[in-house]
Amino acid sequence: MNVISKRTLVKFYEEHAQAKTALEVWHSDTRKAVWKTPDDIKRVYASASFLKDNRVVFNIKGNDYRLIVHIDYLRKIVRVKFIGTHAQYDKVPII
Repeated sequence: MNVISKRTLVKFYEEHAQAKTALEVWHSDTRKAVWKTPDDIKRVYASASFLKDNRVVFNIKGNDYRLIVHIDYLRKIVRVKFIGTHAQYDKVPII
């Protein structure tokens, strides 16, 4: 999968150093993945939550952080939409 944008992840873990390893692993694993359906994601990330419009919420670093992405399965693109703490995530309008 092509991940857009790693810069968002880097900016986040520059401020939250404890998230760096987990985000780097997620990014590396996602780049190697070929997700065609949500089931493909669930096989690897059992705790992933699926929202409407092909958005997925990943729990990062033992659920310390939340990562929201939009996935274009056909084009194999994963767009990072949000990365933050639970407090920040709780303020994101997900409807």
